[in-house]
This record gives sequence, structure tokens and C-alpha cells, in this order.
Amino acid sequence: MAGGDGLLGHDLLPGEKGPQDACGVFGVWAPGEEVAKLSYFGLYALQHRGQESAGIATSDGSKILIYKDMGLVSQVFNEAALSTLIGHIAVGHTRYSTTGSSSWQNAQPTLGRTSGGTVALGHNGNLTNTAELLQLVHERYPKVEGELARGNTTDTAVITALFTGDLDHTLEATALEVLPRLRGAFSLVFMDETTLYAARDPQGVRPLVLGRLERGWVVASETAALDIVGASFVREVEPGELITIDEDGLRTQRFAEAKPAGCVFEYVYLARPDTTIAGRGVHEARVEMGRRLAQEYPVEADLVIPTPESGTPAAIGYAQASGIPFGQGLVKNSYVGRTFIQPSETIRQRGIKLKLNPLKAVIKGKRLIVVDDSIVRGNTQRALVSMLREAGAAEVHVRISSPPITWPCFYGIDFASRAELIATGLGVDEVRQAIGADSLGYLSPEGMIAATEQPPERLCTACFTGVYPIPLPDSAHLGKNLLERPAAASNGCDPGPDSEFEPLLAPTSLRQEALREESLVTQGKPPIGDPGRQE
Repeated sequence: MAGGDGLLGHDLLPGEKGPQDACGVFGVWAPGEEVAKLSYFGLYALQHRGQESAGIATSDGSKILIYKDMGLVSQVFNEAALSTLIGHIAVGHTRYSTTGSSSWQNAQPTLGRTSGGTVALGHNGNLTNTAELLQLVHERYPKVEGELARGNTTDTAVITALFTGDLDHTLEATALEVLPRLRGAFSLVFMDETTLYAARDPQGVRPLVLGRLERGWVVASETAALDIVGASFVREVEPGELITIDEDGLRTQRFAEAKPAGCVFEYVYLARPDTTIAGRGVHEARVEMGRRLAQEYPVEADLVIPTPESGTPAAIGYAQASGIPFGQGLVKNSYVGRTFIQPSETIRQRGIKLKLNPLKAVIKGKRLIVVDDSIVRGNTQRALVSMLREAGAAEVHVRISSPPITWPCFYGIDFASRAELIATGLGVDEVRQAIGADSLGYLSPEGMIAATEQPPERLCTACFTGVYPIPLPDSAHLGKNLLERPAAASNGCDPGPDSEFEPLLAPTSLRQEALREESLVTQGKPPIGDPGRQE
């Protein structure tokens, strides 16, 4: 959940990055409405999905205007900027980079030429066949132009280039030809001068919903964005569906057979708690995860406290099921935000207290159950346990409302590398020793899935299980910096240092040993369980 500073709950240590989703997308077709301002508030509601850059494109029916920059939505736009974005169609985007670096050139929406005008496109997700698609771009359009020529290194720029089409095809016809070629996760919102489009990959990995305004239509990554602009929820955009909205109304076409595999981590952490996905409220799902966690890993204690804000719903559920009182043992400073001033070494050593401070009177002498949604590197939990002990906690029991994260995501979440994921190759007790807790319990995969109320076969659980519903290419064609490697312009892409796929090819035992060696030895860390270990 995003705090008041627009950052996610895992960003509690200076320089510590939690799991990040690719982006939030928003589109509106509404004659007579201030579509730029609707987009601004829609993106504001989606800020938790990306905090690196933001942009809005609008059309008045004859020309497209775009304004984008690096930073949070509230930093990029003001009244003056929004007043220049006139029209009745808009596409908005807020970005976290999962393909391509964090730079102005890679901010969205992207712009491209079409057979009859211009396309502006926003993308949430991550493609897995970008190298193949880039080769197709070179074959169809030998002269590099548009976003790719301007230095854009994202998979979104490749999609935009393919939407160029030819004089015999409209953008809609071109999209119906291109979309079936895309592999991976993509929730797209795009437009030309007269029409708004929305499309979702056949697996529906990332959420995308349709809403109704009194004078138009809205598409957005989450239902929470519909709420903030006063749009009523109509339905989800179906996996494999292309929606077209223009002056003739709304029409829908299918470009691929639906094979649903929605991301379970949206329920665990990524989506806002006030969002609904596939008919299930995210807050209710997280509370239920906490209830099931209490049933699976009970412990005698005096107080259940959350790690603000991401652990709060599950902590409520844990308290309800266990009968142990729920309390606020930690106070979060919602106004720290992003700072360009680096903390001094003294402040850095206090690390987590920049964001969290314990309520000593509440926790002193208490046996605590601390609930969070996931453990990534373990640094935050280690610092948190240490801080609670310093504040007088008698015992600290950590409970996690999801299974151990042990696999990378190639569909739009930027986790730490596999070697950095603390649960990779380590047992639960070893992780417990590493973070210094008295006990540690993870929710089972079965408990997590049951809490979503979705059939297991309709969910992607790859980051927990290593089972990928969309086939992956070889390691040469994966990685965040795929289009920034020297070989990308000539023969596709050679393996880069960011490739996560190569370790997946090794036998499990060798892979775990290698990853453990890399994470504990090459980083210069003392052995697991050393209480004096510092990160």
C-alpha cells in the first residue's frame, strides 16, 4: 500500500527497494469533460504502481498533445501544465522501470506514427519476446525512427513502432494484427486522434478495468482509480480482448483465446487495498490471509502489530483469528518521501527510524507478533526486529502473509535478483536466524490462494513456485536492460549481467548452493545467524 509519501511499505530503509510493479495506466474518452484533470487524479490514485515518471497525452480530435517528466504525479503536473492538455480523449501513465532504464526518454505515454496519424500508448506489464519483436520492427521498418530513434529502450517503444502499420490498415486493424504477436504481460491503453483503445494479454496477468462516466468511458489499472474520478465500475477488460471507444460508442473484439493467469502478488502487495480484482476485494483477501496465517502458525503472544502500511490488513486478520489484541506498535512518518539529500552515516545507522519509530510504552515487555506481507532481502525485517528489541520487546515473532519469494518475475514486477532474495536456497529457520526473530512463519501457497477466492489454475504464482504460465525465451532475450546492451542494435540481444534466466537452467541443488554462496560470500557477509551482522 502506498503511504502518504507515495512510496510502498517496503521502502523503509535508505536505499532499500521493495518489489515494484511496472506501471499504472489510465485512459478516458469523455466529450465535455476536463480529461487531463481526470487523468491526473486517476494517476494519483495509481501512484503506488510507479514513482519514477508520469505523463498524460490528450487529443481534441485532430492533434495529440503530450506532457511527461520524471518524478511523482504531483511533481510532474500543475494547473498550468494540465490547462495546456485540451481535448476529449486522454491516456495517462505512471512508471516504474522493469524494461529499460529510468530516464526521460523512457517515460510514457510513448508517441508513434501510424498510417493515418499518431498513436500515444501506455503499458503496464513486461513482454518476454521483445528481442523477437525488435527484429520484426527492423524487418518491416528498416529506417529506425520514432521512440526507438530517440533513445527509448523499453518494450513499450517496440510495441509503438509495430503500431506504425501501413496505408491500407487503420490503427485498429494494425492492433489486431500486432497484439497476437506479443508474449508476456501487457495491459495497454492507447489512442489516436479520434479513438481510445484498451487491450489485455491472453493471461490477464496485470489488472485492467472498464468504467462508465455520465458522458464517457474510463479504463484504468485498478478500480480505485475509477472511484476517484467518479466512474462506475462496468467490468474487467477480458484477457485477450481489444476494446475500442469512439463517437460511435464502445465495441469489443477478441484477438486471442483467454487463458487466465492473474498475478497473485497483486492480492498480496501490489494493488491498493481498496481495489477489487476478479470480484474479490483486495483488503478482504489480505485480512483472510492473516486469518489463515494465524491458523497455520499460531504462537503465544501479547500483541499483534503490523509493519505499516503493507502488513496492516493481514495483521488485523491474524488478531481476529488468534484472539490476540491488535495494536499499533510502530508509527510511520508519512512525510519523509523521496529526498535528494543523503543521510549522514549517523542517521544511516539508524536507518529504519527515518520512516518508523516504535511506541515504547505499547511494546515494552510484550511478546510481539509482527505481520508483514513478504520478505525480499530481509534487511528491513532484520532492522525492524532489532529496533523492537531495543525498545523493550520481550519476544518478536515474525509472520508473513505469503510464501517465501524465491523466483524472479518476468511479467512486470521488479524483484531483487534471485541471489539477493533471502529465501533462495535457505530454509525457514535459517531465514529466522538471519533476521533475528524468535520465530518465523510464512503463509502456505494453498492458504494464500484460498484467500483470493480464485481457482488456482487462474492465478500466476511464479515468484513463489517457479512455474511460469507464459513460456520464457532463452537467457539471451531476457533482462531489464535488454535493449541497452551493445549487441541489441545488430543481432538481437546477448546475455547481460541483469539476466535472471540463466540460474533457472542449473540443477536445483547446484543452483541453491551457488546462489547461497553468491548472496553470503561474495557480498562479504558473515555467516547466517551472526547476531552482530550489519548490512
